[in-house]
Amino acid sequence: MKASELRGKDQPALQKELNELLKAQFSLRMQIATQQLNNTAQLKKVRRDIARVKTVINQKDAK
Repeated sequence: MKASELRGKDQPALQKELNELLKAQFSLRMQIATQQLNNTAQLKKVRRDIARVKTVINQKDAK
């Protein structure tokens, strides 16, 4: 996901995206805890996507 894609979305869509990413992060953390996650790089990708979404939300709030 790119920041330019996120900037084109409105505030409710960004909040929805953030909630979905947080749920995905929780799911991945549970998979790590139960030794079911093979590709641990997914967690890093989700964390960065969450940060991107939060950054865009804060930028839109500042305007």
